[in-house]
Amino acid sequence: MSNKYNPKGPNPREIYADIIDLPHHQSSKHPHMSLYDRAAQFSPFSALSGYEDMINEEARQFDSKPDK
Repeated sequence: MSNKYNPKGPNPREIYADIIDLPHHQSSKHPHMSLYDRAAQFSPFSALSGYEDMINEEARQFDSKPDK
């Protein structure tokens, strides 16, 4: 995939010329978050917590049913 803009489309530098070179906003109310805290905010999480327990319980119930 190319990083170039579509030459047939509008030039983004022209569209956003009024804001593209503005400095990054720094809050005067909130201190800058450390890289460690920022990384912790986006760290992996267990989206399927409890899933393995549920599968094991289903297997236990299935195994305990008498055969017909």
